Amino acid sequence: MSNKEKVVQLLESVPDYKMGYVLAYVQGITADEEADDIFCQRMVENYENAPDEDKEDIPLEDCLKMWGLENV
Repeated sequence: MSNKEKVVQLLESVPDYKMGYVLAYVQGITADEEADDIFCQRMVENYENAPDEDKEDIPLEDCLKMWGLENV
């Protein structure tokens, strides 16, 4: 049984007075995905539309150090 099928099955046992909590949670997690996708798309578009002189060639390793991710 898939996770989605399990969730649907569990929803059958959720009382109506708690369904608002489930709805709010599901809306929240799906809205975040949509917002992330929109943000990333705008970042790509901004980069693609930027003048070439604004585009820097920075090695990935240097970026990771600047962002504090070199040990990840």
